[in-house]
Amino acid sequence: MRVRLIVEYDGTNYAGWQRQRDFMSVPEALEKACERAVGEKVCMHSAGRTDAGVHAEAQVVHFDTDCVIPPERLSYVFNMYLPPDIRVRRSEAADPSFHARFDAKAKTYRYTIYADRHAPAIYRHTAAFVRGNLDIEKMRDAAARLCGTHDFKPFSANGTEVKDTVRTIYEITVTADLPYIWIDVTGSGFLHHMVRIIAGTLIQVGIGKREPDCIDAILAGRELAGPTAPAHGLTMKKVYYGDDRIPGKK
Repeated sequence: MRVRLIVEYDGTNYAGWQRQRDFMSVPEALEKACERAVGEKVCMHSAGRTDAGVHAEAQVVHFDTDCVIPPERLSYVFNMYLPPDIRVRRSEAADPSFHARFDAKAKTYRYTIYADRHAPAIYRHTAAFVRGNLDIEKMRDAAARLCGTHDFKPFSANGTEVKDTVRTIYEITVTADLPYIWIDVTGSGFLHHMVRIIAGTLIQVGIGKREPDCIDAILAGRELAGPTAPAHGLTMKKVYYGDDRIPGKK
């Protein structure tokens, strides 16, 4: 039986989705909970590999199991054995051919900024602190220039090994309820650190270090992108499948 999970996690204390020898990863925590819950070792497959410190509201995971527990009950059983910073929000039976990663049509990520004179205390693990005011309209102007299909290699981490660096961004929104600013990016797929580098570049535009048209120069390879924004400000919001409506896609 193939099972699909919707998983929420605070990534602060984890090595993301990448398994590491000396640091607990999210899939390891899920697999350990599964083994304790149903007495079976499984391999969890996700829609996307989040980095260390990155969070998720709705990571999609699939795995195969021979357990007899009804799939819709597995969320309750798993949560009995999971740490409090990981929760299975929903569990359900999936088609045997379903694959969390390869069937995904698009994803939405949110980058959260806390713009103020002082850093936050309560939300220090989920919002990136920027001292001072940001020009929201200029950030929106810059963000709009990223929409469409482009070679996003300038917005990827050094050493990115994928051969095809062309991606499509369907929609980017910049909204504010100060001191919070949210950058929501929906795209067909993302390169390593792509959303965080986009966020870092938009922050530079917001604080006046760059103008919105820098995006055109970066995409053309004439300028370097901004810094990689801190991991803890990033959250995977949603993964889209099948006939799901994808924001911004026509």
